[in-house]
Amino acid sequence: MPIRFTKHALEKFSVLKSYGVSVSRTQIAQIIRTPEIIDCRRLPLYIAQGELDKRRVLRVVYKQKGATIVVITFCPGLKSHYEKDNT
Repeated sequence: MPIRFTKHALEKFSVLKSYGVSVSRTQIAQIIRTPEIIDCRRLPLYIAQGELDKRRVLRVVYKQKGATIVVITFCPGLKSHYEKDNT
């Protein structure tokens, strides 16, 4: 499935980099394709979560539009904050 990024999501790469957090399109695609957790409570939006590093997870908000996945945004978070989220 092709993955497209909104303007906001594309800008998020630079914003995170300015805070010293490096995220790649490949990492985002990997989390969408094989998430550790997926939250479907906000359909039609999905939140896929995967490991970013030892302390943090990366949460990716996306929707499916036909055969394309559209990444809306993504954000790192502390594992300790999300480890109890069993969605």
